[in-house]
Amino acid sequence: MPDDDLQVFLKALASTTRQRLFAHFAGGEELTVGEVAERAGLGPSTTSEHLAVLRRGGLLQSTRTGKLVRYRADEEGIAELLGQLHSYLLAPVEPQGTRASQG
Repeated sequence: MPDDDLQVFLKALASTTRQRLFAHFAGGEELTVGEVAERAGLGPSTTSEHLAVLRRGGLLQSTRTGKLVRYRADEEGIAELLGQLHSYLLAPVEPQGTRASQG
């Protein structure tokens, strides 16, 4: 079973809405909630909730300047989590004990 960080990462990617929002950060762009909401055609509250999930999942970093919060892709965090996913997917599976079938 993947560790907690990897599970949160995968959960963040499981939503097509969050995948669409994350795409706005390609190329290292830094955006505010309002900018992402406008580009995505979503409300600021909904966008903020999704960005928080992406941040907790290790996909985004945030920087606060006064009241303004800017988000950007967390390239190092993503690379680390993708490495964990790669190791998890390629890890040998230990056979489970065979159970006699009841019939």
